[in-house]
Parts: sequence; C-alpha cells; structure tokens
Amino acid sequence: MPSPHDTLAPLVSAAIATAFGDELRGADPVLRPSQFADLQANFALPLAKRLGMPPREVATRVLAALDLTGVCSGIEVSGPGFVNLTLDDSWIASSVQAVGADPMLGVTGDAPRVVVIDYSAPNVAKEMHVGHLRTTVVGDALARTLEHLGHRVIRQNHVGDWGTPFGMLVEHLVEVGEGSSEALVVETDPNAFYLAARTKFDAEGSFADRARARVVALQAGDPETLRLWGELVGLSKSYFNRIYAALEVTLTDTDLAGESTYNDALAGICEELEAKGIATISDGALCVFLPEFTGREGKPVPLIVRKSDGGYGYGTTDLATIKHRVEDLGADRVLYVVGAPQSLHFQMVFATARLAGWLPDTVEVVHVQIGNVLGDDRKILRTREGKALRLGALIEESVDAARAVLDEARPDLDPATRHTLAREIGVGAIKYADLSVAHDSEYVFDLARMVSLTGNTGPYLQYAAARVRSIFRSAGVEIEVPVGGAQRRIVVTEPAERALALALLEFGSVVRGVGAELEPHRLCGYLFDLAQTFSAFYEACPVLKAPDAETRESRLGLCATTFRVMEQGLALLGMATPAQM
Repeated sequence: MPSPHDTLAPLVSAAIATAFGDELRGADPVLRPSQFADLQANFALPLAKRLGMPPREVATRVLAALDLTGVCSGIEVSGPGFVNLTLDDSWIASSVQAVGADPMLGVTGDAPRVVVIDYSAPNVAKEMHVGHLRTTVVGDALARTLEHLGHRVIRQNHVGDWGTPFGMLVEHLVEVGEGSSEALVVETDPNAFYLAARTKFDAEGSFADRARARVVALQAGDPETLRLWGELVGLSKSYFNRIYAALEVTLTDTDLAGESTYNDALAGICEELEAKGIATISDGALCVFLPEFTGREGKPVPLIVRKSDGGYGYGTTDLATIKHRVEDLGADRVLYVVGAPQSLHFQMVFATARLAGWLPDTVEVVHVQIGNVLGDDRKILRTREGKALRLGALIEESVDAARAVLDEARPDLDPATRHTLAREIGVGAIKYADLSVAHDSEYVFDLARMVSLTGNTGPYLQYAAARVRSIFRSAGVEIEVPVGGAQRRIVVTEPAERALALALLEFGSVVRGVGAELEPHRLCGYLFDLAQTFSAFYEACPVLKAPDAETRESRLGLCATTFRVMEQGLALLGMATPAQM
C-alpha cells in the first residue's frame, strides 16, 4: 500500500523517460521527493534548464506520455510549469481500505540488515540522571522502529563497569559488608554508595591505599576482587532494570555490553595499530594522528589509545567495540546514540577503525547525536542545589503531575484506574517531549506543558487515540474488526474524509523515513498532524449518526484504521495507548 508519492513518482518518472529519453542521454529520470509535494510536481523547471525548453512545454510533453487512469481524476499544467495532480476518490478509498486490512498498516521494509544500536550507557554504582533520558528514549524508539521494519536489531548497553573508581567501590563494599543495608542501597540510591566511598577515599589515607591496591588486583584478575566487583555490577543491574521498567524501554540484562567486555582485547588493539603504522608513541603515550583532525594553529589532535602510564582510555575501548560489532556481531549498520559533545571523538574513532580495516566501507556507522535537556534558565537541567537531576525522580515527578491533571479532569474514575493512567500518561509525556524535537537539538523541560491534554504533547495524542476507541464503545462494536470486508467498505466523498484517508496513506512512508534518517521526531509530527486531521473529520463527518448505514460503516472503517495507526505509531515511540482518558 504505497503512499500517493510512492505511487505517482515512478509513473511520472517513467513518463519523463518516455518523453525525453534521447535528450536526457541516460540521465536518471527518477522523480525526487523535493520535486514532488502536496500533489504538485515541479519536475518541469529543473528539466527545462537541462533541455533548453520552456517549462510548460516540458510539462505538456510529459503529460502526453503519462497514463494515470484509475489513480488521478484530474491533471493540469499550471503557472510556469507545475503539474497539479488530483487523486481519484475511489483510488484513495481502495488504498486506505487496503492499509486497514494490512497487519503492517502499509509499512514495508527494505532488505533486512543487522543493525547494532549502542544506547543508554549508565555507570555502575552511579545514579542515572537526566542526561541518560534522551540516549535511552531515542535509542529505544529507533530500536523498536528498525525491528518493525524487519531488521535484526542488536542492542548494546555500553555501561561503565570498569576502571580505577572500582578499587574504591570494591573496598567500600568490603568495609560495609555484602548484604548490608549500606551495600544494598546501590539498588535504590547508587549515588549514596558512591559518595560514601568517595568521602572515605578523600579523608582516609589508609582507605585510599587499600583502594589503589584493589585497582591493581582488579586489573590483574584477582578472583576475590572480581567476585566483589561482580556483586556491585549485579546490584546496579537491579537499579538499571527498575529505571528501564519505569520508562518501559526494551533493554534487558542480555543487552549489557560494558567496558569490561573488551578488557582483554585492548592490548591487541594497540599492538595491531602500532604494527600497521597507524599509531605512534608521543610523549610516552600511543597515539593515532590523522591529518583531517587538527586543533588550534593546525596542530594535529591525537586519539590516545594507550596512556603514558600504560592504561587505556575511551578511544581504545571504542575501537574494540566497533571491531567486535563488525567482525563478531556481523553488523551492516552501527548506531551510537550518544551526546553531541562526543562528535569529534567518534569521528576520530570511526576514521581510525576504517584505516585499520576494522570498519569496511560496506558497513554504515552513524553517531546519532543527542542534544541536552535544559531548564528554564536554558542551562543543563539540574536540581536547585546544582546537581544533575536524578532520572528516577524525574519520572515520578511526571507521573505525579499527570495524576494531578487526571484528578481534576476525571474525578469519576476510580483511584486504581487513575493510578494506572497516571503512569502511562506521565511516562508518555516525557518520552514524547523528548522524541518530538530533533535528537540533536536542545529543548527546555517544561513539565506543565508536557502533561497537558492540549497542544503538541504525548497526552494529547493518547487522548486522541482514546477518543477514537470511545466511538466504538458507543457503537457497541469491536474496534479490532479488520477493515476490508463488505461491512466496512470505505467510500470517500467528503473533503474531511479525503484528508483523513490521505493522512493514513502516509504512515508507511513516514515509518520508513524514520528508519532511514534515524529521526523519531518525524513520526511524532506525523501522529500530531493525524490527530488534528481526525479531529477535523470527527467534527465535519458524523460517524454514529451518519446519514445512512453505508456511510456509517465507511466512517467506522476510517476510525478503526486511524486508531490502529495511532496505536502502532505510539508503540514505535515506546508509548502506551490508554484504554480511556
């Protein structure tokens, strides 16, 4: 079930090839999206320049070769050479009926690929804060969408679970005792555990000495130290899973691929880079200098792969990860959903990996850059004390705000129902606020606006879907009845019906676009426009009080397809569709 553009563009392109095949001398006549919008094709103007002909003459010759019987009811040349195409009502009706009968709602994928997505990436024994919100939510929406398009998605949660701080943390665990309340706090308030360890490290010289010794033991593979380290990782997993469950994201323990995973490979990475002449010693450190990366005064910027003290940094680990993802996981596409400030770092890592032969040209690698979440002062969102805002607290604050809205708007609902709805709406609100802006843009966190039932918000979309569901409750029929049978034959006659049907036909194209361009905000924008288009349809075209049975069933068919598209679209964003609001 292609969209109008997907249907018309190949036909117009073929007509261009027929009309000007010789003159174009084999040039690609495919109609670009930029040359086709709102059923107005403007291919004649750029073609006219290449052919040395008046645009209207170009358009007229193309139309002479164009057969759109059964698709368009009207075709005309206007202005300097635009071609206006009017889709036939019967084509629109049959197309949207086919979408409604399709389990995929018109979504067709490309050839399946193996896509590795690196996202979320919290640190063991540290609180997840607001900075983790976007990497987690955007990454999860991309994972859901790409899976829906038929790709094999491999999630990689690159948690920080290795390094010198763990000497301090392990030693603190020894002192407080495994299973003690001080140790178990990692599951609920990991920052408390970390700060207690840090305070000891800074204040007690003997503790600091033991902590440093623990680092040596950890790196040497001492069994007891590794066991204690494993305890900390296990407690942190419980904490991570609590946050992921609250956010309703799809990450699990099987997706964990922390820094420790690559520890044994780091020496080999350095040896191979040095053997290939890609890395050289500079001031005692092993560095990669690439000519395309320079700083002030043209001085080269190094990617340090082994420090002068023999330790390894993020660059080494990231090179090991990309090598593993290509060679062992078989990735065709690798996505890093990481903060925008890491752009230069990843550019250098990718360039080094390609130079080393670990990242072939056949593998696409993308840094999906994530912008910051800002407060009212347009600075990075923090608490009043200036600390990073805890993600768990942020989620609960949103749920509480949604509950307050529900308590005022729907006091008729029982408390248990309002409790469930508040969580679905509150979590959906912060997810949608995050996803509805371009992932590399910053946005101001405005909780009052986010939980509002009006405007471009998550609750508004959830309310729109619930509103459609209520029509079927009033009709006493199941919304799940598939469109396509005789009882739900769709007929398009009214302008509002036509507008809604055309909007529904674009769903597949939008989802494919999200998968190709990695931009979930496109789907958010589409769903908001669809909700508004449905609202206009509902006001203009009575459904349950339609003038006759045929019209009533047709409009119920449009409503059913609208609900299914809304439900599927929200699911791809990781949002629930409440039964009522």
